[in-house]
Amino acid sequence: MSKISPAEFEMILRDALPFAQSMGTELVELNAEHTVVRLPYKRDFLRPGGTIGGPLLMALADIALYGAVMAALGRVDQAVTANLTINFLRRPPPADVTAKARLLKVGKRLAVGEVELFSGDGPEMVAHVTASYSLPPQAD
Repeated sequence: MSKISPAEFEMILRDALPFAQSMGTELVELNAEHTVVRLPYKRDFLRPGGTIGGPLLMALADIALYGAVMAALGRVDQAVTANLTINFLRRPPPADVTAKARLLKVGKRLAVGEVELFSGDGPEMVAHVTASYSLPPQAD
């Protein structure tokens, strides 16, 4: 069960991370098991060679994992990305990109997760991300 509603997370994105709205990201699913966020295709996202730009894929993965952290812990405004590593596996064609995030471990000060990115309806990952979020100290 998620500790934050999809509407609450969308409000956080709108207020605290306006770049997510300018990218056009869409929340597909938000729960304690995983979070799914879609980046609808825009021609502006293409880089030379006709592929979706890497920085957009990184931002999408970061947004999806931020949602997973919120789903697990509730609203934690001061949770920030501590580390993000992306492996580009294949060239994403001009199509929507979907990010599926899940947490691997949540501790007192750090949450670690992974994100799989898919292009269009394709079954193969176009990128794989591992990342960690630094969590603020909790009042006891």
